[in-house]
Parts: sequence; structure tokens; C-alpha cells
Amino acid sequence: MHALGLPLNEGLTIDELCDHVGRLRKRPVRVVSLALPPAGPHGLWVSTEANDYIFVEERLVPVHQQQVVLHEIGHVVCDHDASPVMTEQASRLLLPSLDPDLVLRVMGREHTDSAAEIEAEMVGSLIGRRISNWAVQRTLEVPPEARAIAERLAALEAPASRRSPEHP
Repeated sequence: MHALGLPLNEGLTIDELCDHVGRLRKRPVRVVSLALPPAGPHGLWVSTEANDYIFVEERLVPVHQQQVVLHEIGHVVCDHDASPVMTEQASRLLLPSLDPDLVLRVMGREHTDSAAEIEAEMVGSLIGRRISNWAVQRTLEVPPEARAIAERLAALEAPASRRSPEHP
């Protein structure tokens, strides 16, 4: 934790944390809330050429949103990479509108009890001890440069043909 060089003040906020990590990485870290697919993860770290985005499920209670953001910051700080789950060619065939490197980085990470997930949770929890305010904005505006990514993530909702008759 000391290696991060977090400010010593007790009033560290998520925004200040993101700004600090962004300065360390020399690229902005932006948090965006949106409705993620119901069967999907509660949060995602998406790294693009210019920015790091942390997408968090908007329907979570604020304290859970905060923990998800801290967990994803843990991935950023640890610079976890995706393990290849599909080839670049397969990625282009299945998801032609998304950059294959982006697909591998997001979808390649295991969302289980892997070492990376445990490390991200631990780092996020340790950083969380420095956060003074556990209130989170219920809706974080989607920056213009992240709208395309947010729209693609929102489009991952289960197709209507897979929904049960009870839930049209």
C-alpha cells in the first residue's frame, strides 16, 4: 500500500483515488455506472488506449458499488492482464465491433477465486480502509468517449428468445 503513495489525509474519496491512480498510470481512471447484464459481473475494468474505465452496476446499493469500484481499482493497481480465452480471429468473428485486445483484456480475466481475483479483492479492501466517505453517486455520467463501450456493454442483455415466459 505504501508503494502507491496514497495521500496521507484521512478524507480520501473514490474520485481522489481514481485521480491519484490515473496520475500514476499517466492516463485517466473513470468510473461509469450502468445497468450491466443480470448474469454478468457487478463491475468491469476496461483499459483503452487513452483511458481506464471502471464500469459498475448502477442497481447496487452504494456501499456495494464502492466495494466493486475498489475491487476493480485493485485490478488496475496490480495491472492484471487477461489470459487469452479466444484468438484474435475468433474475437473478430464473434464481436466484430470491438477491438480484439479489449475483448481479451475484459473477457479473459477469470471471475472466480483465482489468484488475480483474490489479490484484487485484498488490494481493494486495503485501499478501502483509506476511504472516508462510503456514499457513492447513484448515477455517474458516461463520458462521451466511453459511450460506445457503455452501449456495447448494455447491449449484452440476454436476448428475448432466452428469457423465460414468466419474465417477458
